[in-house]
Amino acid sequence: MPPEKIKFFAIATFFIALTPGPNMLLVMTSSVKRGIRPTLATMAGCLTAVVAMMAVSAVGVGALLAASPRIFFALKAAGAAYLAYLGLQMWRSDDAATPEGTTRVASTPSALYRQGFLVAASNPKALLFAGAFLPQFIDSTQPRAAQFAWLVGTFAVIESTCYSIYAFGGKGLSVALRRPDVRRNFDRVAGSVFILFAVAMLFELRR
Repeated sequence: MPPEKIKFFAIATFFIALTPGPNMLLVMTSSVKRGIRPTLATMAGCLTAVVAMMAVSAVGVGALLAASPRIFFALKAAGAAYLAYLGLQMWRSDDAATPEGTTRVASTPSALYRQGFLVAASNPKALLFAGAFLPQFIDSTQPRAAQFAWLVGTFAVIESTCYSIYAFGGKGLSVALRRPDVRRNFDRVAGSVFILFAVAMLFELRR
């Protein structure tokens, strides 16, 4: 792969990954509530889902969804419903800063991992994005499997870096959010953003 393509892919991927979205919001709020170490499980769940979606897109699932509007509609509707559920849980909780609500709901590494996975997997549009984005950097004269593996691996590294940026940002915010009233307001703002993500997905369903 030409060096200029590698450089462009890395830069484009960094800014795409850094863009605020449900994954990054979840990582940040998890870090606010529990700190960096427990948030690693959340980050791992998000990353697993993203990498899995990119991998299946590489083998043609993205094209299948693009050709099957009903399947895509159903997956997006389910994803929007889950994001709205997380937002409502944050609004209903007076203590938690993670979308699942109270500490006992998502306190173990497995629960945090599962939560991260479900949030990242809630937007099947990533499949179509990967199906359209990755092929732009594939040299058709070279073995494709190795190129896809390299691109997905690079994306995973950059995505993890962006998760870390949001996690450390959340850790810094936790100092300012020690007051219960400030924490409650933060929860509700974050919950509202999750609901807005859900609404945005529903509006896209109508297009």
